Amino acid sequence: MTVSRTVELEGHIIDSGTMARCFGAVMDLGGEFDVEAFEVGRHKHEETYCRMEVSAETEADLRAILHELNQNGATIADPRDATLEAAPADQVVPVDFYSTTNHPTSVRIDGEWVPVEEAEMDCALVVENRDNGEPRVRTRVLNAIEEGDLVVTGETGIRVEPPERPRGKGSAFGFMQGGVSSERPSKSLIEEIAQEMREVREADGTVLVVCGPAIVHAGGREALAALVRNGYIDALSAGNGFAVHDLERDLYGTSLGVDTETLEHPRKGHKHHIYTISEIGRAGGIGAAVSEGLVDSGVMYECVENDVPYVLAGSIRDDGPLPDTITDAIEAQDAIRKQAHEADLVLMLSTLLHSVAVGNCLPSTTKTVCVDINPATVTQLLDRGSAQAIGMVTDIGTFLPMLANELLE
Repeated sequence: MTVSRTVELEGHIIDSGTMARCFGAVMDLGGEFDVEAFEVGRHKHEETYCRMEVSAETEADLRAILHELNQNGATIADPRDATLEAAPADQVVPVDFYSTTNHPTSVRIDGEWVPVEEAEMDCALVVENRDNGEPRVRTRVLNAIEEGDLVVTGETGIRVEPPERPRGKGSAFGFMQGGVSSERPSKSLIEEIAQEMREVREADGTVLVVCGPAIVHAGGREALAALVRNGYIDALSAGNGFAVHDLERDLYGTSLGVDTETLEHPRKGHKHHIYTISEIGRAGGIGAAVSEGLVDSGVMYECVENDVPYVLAGSIRDDGPLPDTITDAIEAQDAIRKQAHEADLVLMLSTLLHSVAVGNCLPSTTKTVCVDINPATVTQLLDRGSAQAIGMVTDIGTFLPMLANELLE
């Protein structure tokens, strides 16, 4: 005795590998499939259609298969409205709640497909009513769930649209076309990144930069500061460490106690970072330190002077931290999430953990550039779900000056 459902796939499902992934998922989870209809797109812009019956031995097994197929863009052939269940308590979701991907998603309510706002992975979907009575669907992290929220459960009435590989050429930001460029920065690739940044600025979009302390250590600080000063960076996300070393460079000429020009270790240089935290705290914060002339150069200085908003998220590893650093983890997540949802292009520069935190909040359609000297870091970041990403394995101290030269010539 088996149970079965019919699902449909439509789009550039052959080129993108979607169909093969769906077939593989059914077999890996112990199910079977029978292709009932298969219409191949025969021209560049034509899409392919596939309808198949999926069967499994138990209802639980079938649900697991349907969930996997749903994540890859398959929809149930006989669409029904999504199932909604009220949250039993604050920060508690129904047992069978739908866990989101970061792909564009729609939910069927009263026979209509309603787009999900602010797509983000590993969230619940909550259905609300607008002032005019029309439904809206929003992603919500579990700690933000309130008792009585109408939460989408199961797989019924949910449509996911993974990015596809269209036929024909695109830019380096096309579906998985960027890949990873290793050994040295490619001038042509940097030109494409620069052009994208120009287009975002001309369209009044937002470029978010995610910064690691290596930017200061490796000598990329001045180039990044110039990009902020000239309006190519619209928001900055970093940890306490990046800001401390950027400010240390201004106050003492060192980063982690090392003179970034001569590579010498000045006397008491190992204490410069903690002295920096003390001086900024004495001034009342980064903005106050800039206002009184204590700090007059660097990335944080340019952010203050040019009204570029920044989020400094703290961790248990931090010294100090700086007064501007958000030490409450949930508050920091919310601040990062707001930045991520507003970004049109994200530069992730030499920081694995902070980039992962930002990347978790990004929809798969946001263009992303990942740069790090460690190939494993770049690969891990690109594998987290963005299909429009470029990875470069190179020294950040080489990449940033080349990017700044390209933009500021």
